[in-house]
Amino acid sequence: MGTLCSVCDWLPWSLLLFSLMCETSAFYVPGVAPINFHQNDPVEIKAVKLTSSRTQLPYEYYSLPFCQPSKITYKAENLGEVLRGDRIVNTPFQVLMNSEKKCEVLCSQSNKPVTLTVEQSRLVAERITEDYYVHLIADNLPVATRLELYSNRDSDDKKKEKDVQFEHGYRLGFTDVNKIYLHNHLSFILYYHREDMEEDQEHTYRVVRFEVIPQSIRLEDLKADEKSSCTLPEGTNSSPQEIDPTKENQLYFTYSVHWEESDIKWASRWDTYLTMSDVQIHWFSIINSVVVVFFLSGILSMIIIRTLRKDIANYNKEDDIEDTMEESGWKLVHGDVFRPPQYPMILSSLLGSGIQLFCMILIVIFVAMLGMLSPSSRGALMTTACFLFMFMGVFGGFSAGRLYRTLKGHRWKKGAFCTATLYPGVVFGICFVLNCFIWGKHSSGAVPFPTMVALLCMWFGISLPLVYLGYYFGFRKQPYDNPVRTNQIPRQIPEQRWYMNRFVGPTVCPQAIWENQFYYLFGFLFLVFIILVVSCSQISIVMVYFQLCAEDYRWWWRNFLVSGGSAFYVLVYAIFYFVNKLDIVEFIPSLLYFGYTALMVLSFWLLTGTIGFYAAYMFVRKIYAAVKID
Repeated sequence: MGTLCSVCDWLPWSLLLFSLMCETSAFYVPGVAPINFHQNDPVEIKAVKLTSSRTQLPYEYYSLPFCQPSKITYKAENLGEVLRGDRIVNTPFQVLMNSEKKCEVLCSQSNKPVTLTVEQSRLVAERITEDYYVHLIADNLPVATRLELYSNRDSDDKKKEKDVQFEHGYRLGFTDVNKIYLHNHLSFILYYHREDMEEDQEHTYRVVRFEVIPQSIRLEDLKADEKSSCTLPEGTNSSPQEIDPTKENQLYFTYSVHWEESDIKWASRWDTYLTMSDVQIHWFSIINSVVVVFFLSGILSMIIIRTLRKDIANYNKEDDIEDTMEESGWKLVHGDVFRPPQYPMILSSLLGSGIQLFCMILIVIFVAMLGMLSPSSRGALMTTACFLFMFMGVFGGFSAGRLYRTLKGHRWKKGAFCTATLYPGVVFGICFVLNCFIWGKHSSGAVPFPTMVALLCMWFGISLPLVYLGYYFGFRKQPYDNPVRTNQIPRQIPEQRWYMNRFVGPTVCPQAIWENQFYYLFGFLFLVFIILVVSCSQISIVMVYFQLCAEDYRWWWRNFLVSGGSAFYVLVYAIFYFVNKLDIVEFIPSLLYFGYTALMVLSFWLLTGTIGFYAAYMFVRKIYAAVKID
């Protein structure tokens, strides 16, 4: 059960690399079909951005003094790419299909090195100390750095087994003994798959992997000629290129290209980037969670069903008046169990937003599990999630409107406006404040003003009308049929035990199902999502049964809070991870981390709270429909 809440790390925001695609050999969604290259065809190398886990602030590639082409051209980006901070731009690297290059110099004029000013040197040094990575793409395939790890450390060298892993992007540089060094030479290793052709046709190639080996080579060890060619130093005799932030620095930016043939087919070229090193562990963990969850489901079901049958049989007996006077338990609150709670408009609005989130997440994960999402179309997952949330407003409004009428609400227009603006307004407000700070740092992660206007137009032009439409039909529909009538005078609630306190419930119940895991594959994620739904429903039903047995009929809000209590542990772990794992010390990166964490916790609370609430509501209606009420 520990993996249940791992979905929280990904669900609202993680969400970050994938796009629409059908993975079959005969059909490709437009925009993701393979590109066939002939011998010596140009393969364009583009830059995406600079990222760092320490600062959480992405920057454009040319925010640093890299060599630039004669004309800089930015790719038209979709909504998801903009929100992720991607700024895809061309670079001066000249790469030809299946054509080797030993060493080429970039932006060299008359065999002169590049001179970095003091200000540029200081900026480069700052980015290196902040552990920034550079992200490039070739044929829409991201560059990766190969890491070879040895699993048998204590054994002989001959028996050591290499564990190959890949790191996205490459390090801008490194530090050693308080000195800063820049990776100024890039050795590109590109793998191609030769397509089978007929005898009279020219061979075509497809790029299937893009690796880089970054190196730091000082100016004196690189020999450049007037044709922009260079000679790399032999062996390990060279020294790295130091960047002194207090003075001007001279250096060469160089690169080499090496091609290798690969058996990997184009349809499987993303497997290297998405493969986890502990797939077996994850499968074992999920299977273990599934077994535990369904085993506990069986036990809880037997206990609850046996107890309920006994209760219902006793309540339905034609006993005398004295026995009836001594009754206790959930039947005694039948006249108050469906009494509308405080703030019914806010409750129904939050649950409506929860339905929006649930529908959006379910569709995205299910479609992705069927293989209709591909990493090749960047930012499409986030774009799809945003639009789905907008269009799911009709379902959120319908459920909120019907529940609001069931709770004796009358101001449906105000309720619809509250549903359409409460949760989205909080999200937009937090993102706007964070965006202002990101603007101040000149980061590419800042959402441009036109994009923000477009998001507002989507909110008020798509989501708001759809929520009103759904709310109108939901409010006009017959309210939920409660099996018992509500008394005019509220029943006095007896003193409750300490463990039934409203603050204890949300922290005790979900604790058993929390363990932080992150799943990169949608098959894992779909299983975890199913486990999450089952567990939230179980917890909600058990807690509402205990509460009603204690003759406390104020279950509406408490059940919503208890079911969403797992979000509290998400927050606790996020704080623990920040303190013990991350090396963030500056104010703005810390603010971004906790701001996005707050959005994640809020969204997860709405999701799990909505699941648990409707499970408990169906359970309460079911049990009170089974007893005879005088």
